[in-house]
Amino acid sequence: MSTPLAFARSTVGRKVIMAVTGLLLVGFVLGHMAGNLLVFKGPEALNGWGAFLKSSALVLWTVRLGLLAAVGLHVWAALTLIRLNQVSRPVAYAKRVPQASTRSARLMRVGGIFLLVFIVFHLLHFTTGTIHPGYTFSHTDVYGNVVSSFQVPWVALFYIAAMVALLAHLTHGIWSFFQTMGWSHTRYNPARRVVATVVALIVSLGFIAIPSAILGGMLR
Repeated sequence: MSTPLAFARSTVGRKVIMAVTGLLLVGFVLGHMAGNLLVFKGPEALNGWGAFLKSSALVLWTVRLGLLAAVGLHVWAALTLIRLNQVSRPVAYAKRVPQASTRSARLMRVGGIFLLVFIVFHLLHFTTGTIHPGYTFSHTDVYGNVVSSFQVPWVALFYIAAMVALLAHLTHGIWSFFQTMGWSHTRYNPARRVVATVVALIVSLGFIAIPSAILGGMLR
């Protein structure tokens, strides 16, 4: 009889773990993006949203630990699947010619590593305030942190680059989710591609709009 641990260690189990945790993270970034867009409504709106998120320490830390677990499992599943693939094919192709794979699919590994580095930077930047280039970090003035920080060109451009990587990651990741869960059908595959692309664009462009507007002087 298969146990949950045995399933998690199997190739199929790891793909399911990566798909499910990926879906949870997509839901988070959608909500996170929507909250961040309150910056366009002014300091009161964004700071009020920030205060609301911190109003319950229990809920806040439950969400944070849940997200940490989701990211950890997602990365673990991805790395172990890559390793299994390398072990099963110890001799690389003499010439690798992409067939049905998309550019997003071929950039998943390097993009994933870049996003992992970005997540660490982002937490040190806006959550703990350990890194605060060009401004004095405040735990209450979220608006001031965001605007002052993105007035530093390299910070804004780094965030924009990370969101371009997120666009590619989400496009392929959302598309792959349906296939991993066994919900693939030639009749609906074009719609799946559209859904994946639209969701990825909404998330990425929503995030990109903020540093772009601040760097362009639209928000102060």
